[in-house]
Amino acid sequence: MSIDFSGKVAIVTGAGGGLGRAHALALAERGANVVVNDMGGSVAGAATCDADAAARVVAEIEGNGGRAFAHRADVTSPGEVEDMVSQAAARWGRVDILINNAGILRDKSFAKAGLEDFRKVLDVHLMGSVHCSQAVWPYMAEQGYGRILMTTSASGIYGNFGQAGYGAAKSGVVGLMNVLAIEGERKGIRVNALAPTAATRMTEDLIDEAALEALTPESITPGALFLVSQAAPTKTILAAGAGVFAVARMRESVGVYLPEQARSAEVIAERWDEISDMSASVVTETAFGQTGRYVAIANSATLRAEVTR
Repeated sequence: MSIDFSGKVAIVTGAGGGLGRAHALALAERGANVVVNDMGGSVAGAATCDADAAARVVAEIEGNGGRAFAHRADVTSPGEVEDMVSQAAARWGRVDILINNAGILRDKSFAKAGLEDFRKVLDVHLMGSVHCSQAVWPYMAEQGYGRILMTTSASGIYGNFGQAGYGAAKSGVVGLMNVLAIEGERKGIRVNALAPTAATRMTEDLIDEAALEALTPESITPGALFLVSQAAPTKTILAAGAGVFAVARMRESVGVYLPEQARSAEVIAERWDEISDMSASVVTETAFGQTGRYVAIANSATLRAEVTR
């Protein structure tokens, strides 16, 4: 199967370097028209430190025969994001792909983290993804086709010391993905998440030099391309790093029904090994699906109890 993006219009945020740049270049190489978004801020989200970052990537794409334009929208500004998306639609007639990649780091232990820094990280990663996804949604819904990719992290899936704000934001985009995937299904919009481990400005001070050589952005981008392709799944988290690709899922134990007379904290403690047994775990597709499963288990247990009386 050949994955081709000819005629597709893609927006990649935070594409002035690192993963975003790799994604933008690869999309353009396969025929996509690309909006390269980057406001040129620092890793910590401070004032502009490299205003030409997006323009340089556009120059690379055009130098390779591709089509692109730069837009320095701040993803925390809904108005700037709307302008970026409307410019893409006006120039190329549609919007097919959004890769929410823009992000910042302000790492501190939770005890030392200031609320302003915590909010800023949430604003960029989570609300930035909300703003961009909401801006492209009407175009994708009208044309009956769209691909949205969130950028999550192992810090949000599993946790990491000193990254409470970052982890909360990255977990938040998974929740956003879950809901948008359900709401977009009938509209032809598929929504996924990439959990990358890469050597970028955001990680160069956190990972040793030997590992950095293997963790290139280019080793991850093939996963991003698949997740925004016509063949993409939906509601899927793809972890990637150093050429390794793996699917991450939230799973749940089968569940243990406790009749009303045994429904106490003490009984839960006594039966904890059984309740937490993941040997026969299940994947739950929706919140209502979980509710339905619980009710079915409870009804089945009640019926068995009545039959044995």
